[in-house]
Amino acid sequence: MVPKRRLLREAVMRVLFQYDFNPEGYRDFVEEELKKITDTSLRNDFQRYVQTIFENLSRIDETISKYLINWSFERISHLERSLLRLGTYELIFEPNIPIEVTLDEMIEIAKKYGTEESGKFINGVLDKIAKTEAPSEKFNL
Repeated sequence: MVPKRRLLREAVMRVLFQYDFNPEGYRDFVEEELKKITDTSLRNDFQRYVQTIFENLSRIDETISKYLINWSFERISHLERSLLRLGTYELIFEPNIPIEVTLDEMIEIAKKYGTEESGKFINGVLDKIAKTEAPSEKFNL
């Protein structure tokens, strides 16, 4: 059985993935994903994640770009970009999720949908972001 939080993260990742291909129509993908989520608490979390991510997308993208070494943001695969956006969101905007949980989840999802290298890439970038951008209280969780 897949944990509820993993289902939430995968749904948000799919919305972010589709956004890369159709920025104008991403709200349709949000609605499609919402239909699949039956748990009220998870629906609320999904809506909060999506809303906050899109309200802060430029900040999230700038943060990711700052930690890419010899790589441009545009060259990142759609999957990896989606997971980096989601992971960066959790690291910066979700104070009650431990850093290790975010890193582990993003790596596992990257391995599931991408490759072993995807997981390593995601880990490398998010680890740098966590060490310098995550609020200090996250280190005490």
